[in-house]
Amino acid sequence: MKQSVESLSRATAHRAKVRAATRPGHFGLGGLPAYLCLLVLTVFLIFGHVVRASAHDIGDFVGRYSGSAEVPMSDGTKDQRDLSIVISETDKGFKVQWNTVTEKEDGRRREKSYEVKFIPSDRGGIYAAAMQRNVFGHEVQQDPMKGQPYVWARLSGDTLTVFSMFIHQNGDYEMQQYDRRLTENGLSLVFHTHRNGQPVRRIETELLRR
Repeated sequence: MKQSVESLSRATAHRAKVRAATRPGHFGLGGLPAYLCLLVLTVFLIFGHVVRASAHDIGDFVGRYSGSAEVPMSDGTKDQRDLSIVISETDKGFKVQWNTVTEKEDGRRREKSYEVKFIPSDRGGIYAAAMQRNVFGHEVQQDPMKGQPYVWARLSGDTLTVFSMFIHQNGDYEMQQYDRRLTENGLSLVFHTHRNGQPVRRIETELLRR
């Protein structure tokens, strides 16, 4: 009789543990606790929002932008330059056109304009410059060994970067890097120049969407 009572007590205690383990808010075979499920869901929603916010394409950069910047010169002076840029989509990729106007103190005005078309490469987010045509009529890169710039672009998150490499006559190399990051009002431009790996110039400015 005593053994029967003890066996019944153990069985009752076991069933109580099983019920407790399967109630919401407790670990057990019944599933994850409610608070942990809520935490996982919250992290998922936040992460998903961040991924969507950082997933930009070229279409987000399309538009006209303008602004100005002070450019430090080698003699210690600074030039004031007006900057404008147009980014547009093409049949095969996209095109970047930019223009700089420099006003000298003596009234001289110097203007430079550039235009580069980019087409997708075999690597995601990397675009090759199509700056000339070969004998077959295909758009290809220029040859830096002939003193021509070798240009490519990278789209990473909210930043579109254009790289340009030159090889000078004496064999020195120069790298120019244009980082154009999307902002609420337009683009944040950071321009770097390096020669043989050493920094030469850095310019930062804001370009407003027009």
